[in-house]
Amino acid sequence: MRTRHIPQRTCVQCRQVQDKRNLVRLVHTSEGQLVIDESGKRNGRGAYLCRQKSCWETAIKGEQLSKALRMEIGQDEKRVLQEFLSALPE
Repeated sequence: MRTRHIPQRTCVQCRQVQDKRNLVRLVHTSEGQLVIDESGKRNGRGAYLCRQKSCWETAIKGEQLSKALRMEIGQDEKRVLQEFLSALPE
């Protein structure tokens, strides 16, 4: 019996490698928008973050996420990220 391959991805903030399903994908779309992609299948440049509040808080404040997505993150995008952060469990 073959074991199934589980895709691995790295959180851009804490640099921990985890299963793709345990991370949240953020996408810089061709229209220039920042979208939270729960399905992990949208087109565009993607970056992954853990489901930990500490990673999200430092990603919103810092520049690492902007570099990974190759875009400037404005106030509207930060507001969307902050809303998703507030929904994360402790």
